[in-house]
Amino acid sequence: MPEIVLTGHAGRIEARYHHSKDPNAPLVIVLHPNPLQGGSMNNRVTLTLYSAFIENGFSAIRFNFRGVGKSEGVYDKGEGELTDTAAVLDWIQSINQGKRELWVAGFSFGSLIGMQLLMRRPEIAGFISVCPPANLYDFSFLAPCPVSGMIINGENDEICPIFNVNKLVEKLNSQKGISIDYRVIPSCDHSFKNHLDTIKKCVTEYVSPRYDQMAVNL
Repeated sequence: MPEIVLTGHAGRIEARYHHSKDPNAPLVIVLHPNPLQGGSMNNRVTLTLYSAFIENGFSAIRFNFRGVGKSEGVYDKGEGELTDTAAVLDWIQSINQGKRELWVAGFSFGSLIGMQLLMRRPEIAGFISVCPPANLYDFSFLAPCPVSGMIINGENDEICPIFNVNKLVEKLNSQKGISIDYRVIPSCDHSFKNHLDTIKKCVTEYVSPRYDQMAVNL
């Protein structure tokens, strides 16, 4: 995947972009976990999400938040990272004109930023959040959640405990018109060791029927 350099409010943003051969391919932005815990766009779960969307026909971009890798700036407790994500969204839309469905996917801290982006960008049509840190952050901003999506969590996740994620899913599913496809992976912790293929399978099962229907409608 070619390295690209974008411009954000904090300076340079290091990214990788895959452009689908399908001229009407949907778009996805994939977000990595917390930089303070070593998160980057090369995180294994982030790479798995990125690959899964590409295999399902998407044009996909992943990037390093400010202060990570070659991206300029410093960690900004989520505010600056959200601004970075909006800049990347603007870029991928600018080079993909026309009727394009837009998705956002993220792992842990990245899922928080992605779900915050949902509230600011009404053009986002779907999301996949892996291990949303509902024990560490207040997700009440999803009131109401603007679109349906998928949430994936490990049964034995010690960083984002299933108890808190269950409560988040219940709250979202109680909202009118919102349906969360919730997948709990048995015997799986936050690292998803030996379970990366399961993430790909979940993404494909959720995304593929929607992509096929969108292609029919174009």
